[in-house]
Amino acid sequence: MKAKARVVAEVDGHGRTRLAVLRGESPLLLRRTGRHTAEGVTVHLVGGAAGPLRGDELRLDVEVGPGARLEVLSVAAQLALPGRPAPASRLTVTADVAAGGALRWIPEPLIAAAGCDHVVVTRVAVEAGGSLLWRDDLVCGRHGEVCGDVLADTLVRYGGTTLHRHELAVGPRAPGWDGPAVLGAGRAIGTLLTAGPDAVTPGSAGPAVALMPLAGPGMLATAVGADIREVRAALDPLCAAGHVEGGRSRPPREITVRPPRLSARRGCR
Repeated sequence: MKAKARVVAEVDGHGRTRLAVLRGESPLLLRRTGRHTAEGVTVHLVGGAAGPLRGDELRLDVEVGPGARLEVLSVAAQLALPGRPAPASRLTVTADVAAGGALRWIPEPLIAAAGCDHVVVTRVAVEAGGSLLWRDDLVCGRHGEVCGDVLADTLVRYGGTTLHRHELAVGPRAPGWDGPAVLGAGRAIGTLLTAGPDAVTPGSAGPAVALMPLAGPGMLATAVGADIREVRAALDPLCAAGHVEGGRSRPPREITVRPPRLSARRGCR
């Protein structure tokens, strides 16, 4: 299966964010949720079919214009499945954020089911003065099953300069992925990246989350846990702290993250 989806957010004549383009194909279906307000627009990604399955080629393009504010969520976790014998499934996500624009990307986790072979390529470009909050969670297998193969290749650029470049491989074809140098005994991993005027300055963190200032106006937080609940408990407070209120950027600030409490609720919204 091949599918493409695209969303473009821009500011209308009244200073409110509107969706100039909202287009998708199954399984990448996009739905606007909430109202067009000064605080921005929220779009949910809806899975219109099972997968991704081996052989699927999916692409999602996001564009945020000057002054526009867009939040992208999903209604459920994405489940990478084995499917028929075929090349690896592939999801390519691109995002472009203009100066003065703001993008919050907070989908539900990707689950690597046993036998899957999936590649996720993420390319994000933010102009100087733009703001970004980018969240990615990965769960290694469903309950009680082994992890499938997933390769996540992420590149984030800010003001024309590389801010973050990272590649993570898990599964049977990734030697050492479950060793102490990568996930160890962890079965879930999450990352949260903020960049721009709204970036959170690392203060101190609990034992379940690592905070790293980036070489630019940004911060990277990483958490590894026995399950997704531990990852959420570690990263959700940071995700909430990176929220922009009232359509205005807040200055960078220092925060303290306490040791996580297990919770099944998602606090990033």
